[in-house]
Amino acid sequence: VQLQASGGGLVQAGDSLRLSCVAHGRTFSNYAVGWFRRAPGKEREFVAYRGTSGGSTYYADSVKGRFTISRANARDTVYLQMNSVKPEDTAVYYCAARPRNLVMSAVGRPDLYDFWGQGTQVTVSS
Repeated sequence: VQLQASGGGLVQAGDSLRLSCVAHGRTFSNYAVGWFRRAPGKEREFVAYRGTSGGSTYYADSVKGRFTISRANARDTVYLQMNSVKPEDTAVYYCAARPRNLVMSAVGRPDLYDFWGQGTQVTVSS
């Protein structure tokens, strides 16, 4: 499956932004999806996870209550709704997918995802 991430941009602190991850080549509802991000000079970090249809949803503590991951299966798309963004949310955001669900303790491991999008830049000004 090929993933295409989009929706990034320059926003101000407190604004909202919605990222999209569109899948091509497979039925996306059969894949678990994760969002990760990499800030300048930092390691890639887990942001959010959504299992296959009926699967679980998990968030990093740093975004819990502000970000929401959701699926639009008819569009083969997974969204990351980002509300109340902060300057520390500035990063390149990547979506990733795998054909089976993960347990909670494993969702943050990028090595367990088989497919990756190209990334979309989010910049939050203070």
